[in-house]
Amino acid sequence: MVSKPIIQAFFDEPTNTVSYLVGDPETKDAAVVDPVLDYDHKSGKANVTSADAILAKAKDLGLTIKLVLETHVHADHLSGAPYVKLRTGAKVAIGEHIKDVQKIFRPVFNAIDVSGEGSEFDMLFKDGDRFQIGNLTGEVLATPGHTPACVSFKIGDAVFVGDTMFMPDYGTARADFPGGDARILYRSIRRLMALPPETRLFMCHDYLPKDGRKHYAWETTVAEEKARNVHVHEGVSEDDFVKMRTTRDATLSAPTLLLPSIQVNMRAGKLPPAEANGVHYLKVPITLPN
Repeated sequence: MVSKPIIQAFFDEPTNTVSYLVGDPETKDAAVVDPVLDYDHKSGKANVTSADAILAKAKDLGLTIKLVLETHVHADHLSGAPYVKLRTGAKVAIGEHIKDVQKIFRPVFNAIDVSGEGSEFDMLFKDGDRFQIGNLTGEVLATPGHTPACVSFKIGDAVFVGDTMFMPDYGTARADFPGGDARILYRSIRRLMALPPETRLFMCHDYLPKDGRKHYAWETTVAEEKARNVHVHEGVSEDDFVKMRTTRDATLSAPTLLLPSIQVNMRAGKLPPAEANGVHYLKVPITLPN
C-alpha cells in the first residue's frame, strides 16, 4: 500500500506560487517544498509572513521540519529556504543540475561568489535518489525542460511537479529560459504521465484560465492530466507540442521577478554578498542598442 503523507498547501497570490508542508503521520517528521519569501519589488522590502504561516502550521500539527525541497531555481519568487533553515535547522536540497543553472547565470550578473558547483545548497539530488521524511520514502525524478535543474519529488502517493506542468485547463510551463528545451520538457511530462493514473500531482503554480474556473487549484492526478491537459494530453505528439510551446513562448514577456529571483535562488535563497556599506544589492543588467 502506498503511503499518504500529510499535505498542507499555502498559496501566495502575488506570485501565484504554491508551497507545501509534507509530513509523515507516524514520526511527524516533515519537509517544506518551494517556500516563498515575501518581496515587494517596488520598495525592495521583504518579509517572512508566508514562511511563518508554514512554520505555524507545522507547530499546530506537531511536525518537525527536517528538509526544504526546491523543485528548481524559481524565476517568479524569492525562496524562503534560508529562513526556514534558520528557524528549524532543516537541510536545503535541489537537483544536481543547479550547477548548470549557476554556470549560465553567474556571468550574467558577474556573480563571482557563486560556486558553479551547487555548494550553496546542503544536498544535491541525482535522478533516482531517495530520501527519508520519517518513515516516508521520497524519490527524485529529474524533469528538466523548463530549466535544466527541474526535479519532481515523489513522496508516497503524491508528486510535487514544480513548474513542469500546471492544472489540466492551463497546460504546461514555458521552456524559453536559458537552458530550457521544449522537447526535453515534453519527455519529462510523459515521464510523469507514465506514473500510476491515481497518483496525485501537486503544482507549484496556478493561474486562472481566461475562460473557465474562478478559483485557484493545485491538485490533480496523472489520469486527469493525460485526459484533459490542454497542451499535452494523450494524442499530442512531441513535434506538435514543441511547435505549440515554441510559438507560445515567443509571445511571453519576462516574469516580473525574474532578475531578483534568479540572483537569490541560485544562491539557495541567500542575498548577494553585502557591499562595503553593509547593504545587499540586486543587479539589473542593462542592454543598450549598438
